[in-house]
Amino acid sequence: MPVPPTTADRPPVTPTPTLAAPRAHRRTGAPPATAAVETGTAKGEQAAGDVVRWAVFCCVLVPVVLVVYGTSLAGAAGAALGLVSVTAVCRLLLRRSERGLRAETVRGGRRG
Repeated sequence: MPVPPTTADRPPVTPTPTLAAPRAHRRTGAPPATAAVETGTAKGEQAAGDVVRWAVFCCVLVPVVLVVYGTSLAGAAGAALGLVSVTAVCRLLLRRSERGLRAETVRGGRRG
């Protein structure tokens, strides 16, 4: 049976970067923020539209599933009303952020 290495035989441990590490030391798969502005907002708008469509689908699906599994119609209607209100607020906030991004792109800069 092999003997585990002692602390003298082990290589030194290098610290891993943390969230507070300088930007150059961070490794992420996401492109820089300026790339999103350069590619345009059409892809972001499409993604926001997809999110809203899925949310509307869930607003219809959840009450149906609740009724099938024995929840009262009033309970399912309350859940649907809550989901619709959350979806409407999220849609409003998404549209507002898209308008802000468009205005920021037109001005040609980012907030610093």
